[in-house]
Amino acid sequence: MATPMKKRRKTLKIAFDVGEHYSKGGNEHESASTKESPLWMKHLENIKQMRSNKDAPVDSMGCHMLADALAEPKVFRFQTLLSLMLSSQTKDHITAAAMHRLREHGCTVDDLVLIPTEKLQQLLIPVGFYKKKAVYIKKVAEILKERYDGDIPNTVEGLCSLPGVGEKMAYLTMCTAWNQLEGLGVDTHVHRISNRLGWIKTSNPKESRMALEALVPREQWQELNKLLVGFGQQTCLPVLPKCSECLNKNICAAIGVKKKR
Repeated sequence: MATPMKKRRKTLKIAFDVGEHYSKGGNEHESASTKESPLWMKHLENIKQMRSNKDAPVDSMGCHMLADALAEPKVFRFQTLLSLMLSSQTKDHITAAAMHRLREHGCTVDDLVLIPTEKLQQLLIPVGFYKKKAVYIKKVAEILKERYDGDIPNTVEGLCSLPGVGEKMAYLTMCTAWNQLEGLGVDTHVHRISNRLGWIKTSNPKESRMALEALVPREQWQELNKLLVGFGQQTCLPVLPKCSECLNKNICAAIGVKKKR
């Protein structure tokens, strides 16, 4: 009888800069070809210097700043999740204003179970996709009240099971709400910049998360999102990046950049 053929598993191909750490969490694996710091580390040190003032929108209006720090823990965690749900396809100042309106109205699980969907939508305007997000938020509030005693799930899998909650939101929620570092939160800024600099070569944020977790030592994961998001807001813009002002201008691959300032 013929031996059945084994099905080949697809392998994700990820390109890295020469000489960096390959294994997840930064286990040592140095290139024999150079004793210098990998180029991505030089890029990151320059980005830290450029971001030292912490004056980008994300620093004062990012989702880690929008929940009521004086509220009871369950409410703080719920508001953190809400701010991340609202932030998708929405600028930080708009998300911050919407969260302010929600908190003025009442922003607990019970409050949002009771609020009519139309009223919630009015409070969210002009958040991106505010109508759909209002529906998601209502459903999430009902699920949390029924299944989680008014709290939010404490796992990435549990968070991703909620309507309107994606992987990036889940990782950032785990870090901010639960103080648990489960993985990198990779948004469009992080995906764009890490590919533009030539750290990695990926086609979507999920691939970028996997590649960056393999490249960057775990102890740097927590600050990486805010560093790159702020850098993307102020200097490494999606269109017409301010390359002339960037400390990396002489060592940047500028992959995909057609026009710059």
